[in-house]
Parts: sequence; structure tokens; C-alpha cells
Amino acid sequence: MTLRIAIALHDFSLGGTERIAIRLANQWAADGAEVVVLAGSERGELRRLLDETVMLWVASPPIARRPGSVARLGRAVRRRLAQTPADVLFVPGNYHWPVAAAFRGMARRRRPLIVAQLSNALRKPGRGKLGQFLFEVRTRWRLRDADAIVALSEPDKRLADQLLRRRDVVAIPLPALSASPIPPVPVDPACRLILAAGRFVPQKGFDVLIRAFAIVAQQDERNRLLLVGDGPQRAMLERQIRTLGLTGQVDLPGYVEDLRPCLDRARMFVLPSRFEGYPAVIIEAVAAGRPVVTTACTPAADELLTMGGAGRVVPIEDAEAMAAAILAQLAVPIPDPGALADRVEPFRIDAVARRYEALFRDLLRRERSRIGTGDEHRFDGADGPDVRPDAV
Repeated sequence: MTLRIAIALHDFSLGGTERIAIRLANQWAADGAEVVVLAGSERGELRRLLDETVMLWVASPPIARRPGSVARLGRAVRRRLAQTPADVLFVPGNYHWPVAAAFRGMARRRRPLIVAQLSNALRKPGRGKLGQFLFEVRTRWRLRDADAIVALSEPDKRLADQLLRRRDVVAIPLPALSASPIPPVPVDPACRLILAAGRFVPQKGFDVLIRAFAIVAQQDERNRLLLVGDGPQRAMLERQIRTLGLTGQVDLPGYVEDLRPCLDRARMFVLPSRFEGYPAVIIEAVAAGRPVVTTACTPAADELLTMGGAGRVVPIEDAEAMAAAILAQLAVPIPDPGALADRVEPFRIDAVARRYEALFRDLLRRERSRIGTGDEHRFDGADGPDVRPDAV
């Protein structure tokens, strides 16, 4: 049976959720599935990463990001899939959860099976008891009609079982790496380059990293910081760099499509985020054989970095602790890049995509058994997805 997989994606802006959704779409299509991305807009730097084997439908008029726009995207996706059905709708990450809620009330025989991904932590520091309670209530409502939920680690799965009060949460590793391993490049012992990457938004904590690097720079003028990415905080970060007198030691080259060449040049990678789900960039750094200094913002910190040499974990918002960890990592012998890379083999896209496909097929078998149909596809009257923009 050929799987028909739809993916809801607001647009192609920079972000880990969008990048991973595109990687999965490309791999599922390569595996023989019929894959269509249902997008609110084609805008964004990641659009060119979508393979031509993946079909694309874009809302007309486009749906721009603003308050309530994800719910509007969900209604557009529902109308589209009522016309051109799919077996499974993949909802990639917390930001897109309102898309799942849009299918409430649609007859089960007519709607796709919905698989939602947990991309960010279900508990965040600073949310408070009332804020956490309201978040959990809202999340259970948004995901009430999801047929399965995917967590990116076993700790996230256990927490989701508890907070969402469900028994259909499965853990599937984050598909952060390509199918073909690239051997790590040895680190030059004289290298003093520290790398960080991501969207320039408050969540990512680059302001804390710059404060930490000001301490690191005082210890050795050879130390350099490379901040790869872009976003609304760029001007603020540039002012901070000038104010701290770091103009000659911090470089902001902008967005790069492939982070690996930057990792090959670096001594280490730093993730200063205030909160994260399971960030792909940590896996990419370890796959490149680079140790990581990260805040305690993600379960990946414990799962990937607790073994000796892989990196260090520091408290969130603590620039002094971050600086101390960076300096300590610079002072120890360079870890074996190949040994680090071996730790993240389970995160290869081909193996992860097959686990998703197995989940999709299992859900379809259960649903066919429940509704008593022997059809090859769950829906009748379905032509292949249309790649032409249509009115919503």
C-alpha cells in the first residue's frame, strides 16, 4: 500500500521544526510515499530544501504568521484534505498543534489519521503553576483528536504520558542527520573558534552567550565566537557586541543552509537556549565530532552529553557558568571526533523515517479494522494531491 502523507507547515521560515519536517517529507517521498506539504505560504529560506518529488499546495491568498494564523491554516488544511484526502496528516511540532484541533467534528471515515509531534518541552522554567496548568489543559484540548503523538525522547514520552493523560505517545528519535555519514574532520589543536547557531529570538539566549563570551575573550584574545543565523534580535545583538567591545572577536555571517562546514572549523558548539525540545543542532554538532556546551534546556543534554568528553551542561541564564564551561572545554584535550560521532547514529533520517512509516501503517491497520473496510486506502474518491495553489 502506498502511503499518502500530508504535512501541515505554516511556511518555510528558519526553524528546527520546519527543517525536520522538510527532511522527513523528502525521505518519505524517496521511500515511495505520496507526500504533499500543505503550506500557508512559500516564504522562507528553507523552501529550496524541499525536494521536487514532494508535492506542494499553498493557500491562496497566502496565510501570513500572526495571532490566530495557525488556526486559520488548520481550517484551510481541513478543507483541502476534504477535497483531496490523505491517509495521514503529520503535524510537526507544538507551534502547529492548532491544525490538529481544526479537524474536530469531521467524520472519522473522511478525515486523515492525525499524528502530532512534540517539538518543545511540555514544562518550561518560569511558567508558574497556574501557567503550567492552563498550558496542559489547552494542550490536551488541541491534541484531543490526534490519533498518535510522537515524543523525541523517552523522558519526553514519560512526561507526555503523565501530563496529556494518554497511552498513545511513542518515542521516535529526532531525524537530525542525513542517511550517509560524513566522517568528522580532526580538530586543529590551535583552534579557538566557538560556534553557535539558530534564530535570533529571545528563546535562543544569544544575549547570554555574548555576555559569557565577553568573559572568555578576556582570558585569551585568540578566542573567537561565530553566531550563525538571523532573526528579529539581530540589531540588538550587534549593539550588545559593540557595547562589550567584542566587534573584532564575534562574527555574525547570517543564515547558512549547511552548518557542517562551520562545525568543521569550530573547536566546540554552544547552545545557550532558555528552553528547547530536542534540538537537532546538538546532534549535528556531536555527529561532526564537536563537544557541546549547553544550558539545561533540553533532555538531549542528559541523553547525549553525560558520557565523558561529549560536553558540559550549565544552568539557564547563567553567563558566568557558561563562560566557565567554555574555558574548561578549551583547556582539556580535544575528544576523539569519531567516538563522538558514533553516539548519534540512531538519529539518521532513513532509519527514523522508517519508524514513522511503520507507525503510520500500524495506525491505518487498526483504523481499517475498527471501521470494517478492506479498501487499500482509508478514503474513497481520492486523486493524487494537487500541487497547484488553490483558494482556501
